[in-house]
Amino acid sequence: MKRLAILGSTGSIGTATLDVAARFPDRFAVVALAAGRNVERLAEQVRTWQPLLVAVAEEVDAARLRKEFPRLEVLTGPEGREAVATHPAATTIVSAFVGAVGLVPTWRALTLGREVALANKETLVAAGELVMAAAAASGGRVLPIDSEHNALHQALRVGPPDAVRRLILTASGGPFRTWAEEDLKKATVDQALAHPTWRMGAKITIDSATMMNKGLEIIEAHHLFGVPEEQIAVVVHPESRVHSLVEYVDGTLIAQLSVNDMRFPILYALSWPERLPSPLGFLDLVEVGALHFAPADERRFPCLRLAREALRAGGTVPAVLNAANEVAVAAFLAERLPFTGIPEVVEAAIARETSREHKLAVMEDALAADERGRAWAGELVAKYVSGVAGSQ
Repeated sequence: MKRLAILGSTGSIGTATLDVAARFPDRFAVVALAAGRNVERLAEQVRTWQPLLVAVAEEVDAARLRKEFPRLEVLTGPEGREAVATHPAATTIVSAFVGAVGLVPTWRALTLGREVALANKETLVAAGELVMAAAAASGGRVLPIDSEHNALHQALRVGPPDAVRRLILTASGGPFRTWAEEDLKKATVDQALAHPTWRMGAKITIDSATMMNKGLEIIEAHHLFGVPEEQIAVVVHPESRVHSLVEYVDGTLIAQLSVNDMRFPILYALSWPERLPSPLGFLDLVEVGALHFAPADERRFPCLRLAREALRAGGTVPAVLNAANEVAVAAFLAERLPFTGIPEVVEAAIARETSREHKLAVMEDALAADERGRAWAGELVAKYVSGVAGSQ
């Protein structure tokens, strides 16, 4: 039986993980949960799963949980998140926090040799070299939950690593796939949140609209699978049925297809190296009917280009890319920044980082870069608010 500790238990990935675990009570137990501020949902999860430990962001929420569950250990803040990630009873840590908040707990779990089912993009973007080095040194394992990397993980089991020609990430194209470049300047928050094929949290949905999610996935794939950036391609696939492909040197393409439901990659990651029978249905190819593919337009969606540039620059530049993007997306969601301002803020921030010393030797380097990126992005957003272009 795998014993789960879930970072981000009340979010979309966390709740989907618990749904999968509930369908296999003889295979999965829950020992620890970490959440943000959704204490109502967390309390429901505690009643259902009876974990040994929970962590929340604020002390006021912790006090409420201690009162309702007097025998439960309740912690707060970064220490609480790390305690969940390193709980001695946990065999598998599900890293599902959105943003850089998941970085240190995930890294700490890997330093202990734990199995990590990873849905937090920022962990590998901000400190991929350090995270994968920790896993290699300790015998820890990273199993991707993101549908694209989960698909690549499956397709890479077909052939040896030296026979891989390219990794091909598929992108839905988001809600603005067919929009003219000029029209993107007027895109509203509601329009950006109207994703055509997936239901996700607000930040991830905006990343899909800017295609920054695919840029982050290029960086992730590089670290997860040891493939150079130039061998990682992106194609737009509006149906989102082919979740990604591996092209081998003999011309063979291996694709992974399934229903558009994050519980499928979660089930794969949790049950690896086995395959458990799906309780979630199966993909009907006849019903799908047709699959379409198109090139990814880096002119209309410059975040793809910016992610590649950050990866090539290396060091702490990807950490700044990620941090600046988080701040810019939050500003857009708050209607303080136009949609096209997001890549402008990110580009200006990574230009600053590239121009300075940006070595990534220890985790403190990544954390400091994250702070710099957020501060710079905050300044750039303020310039937009005052009517000054963010790229200046």
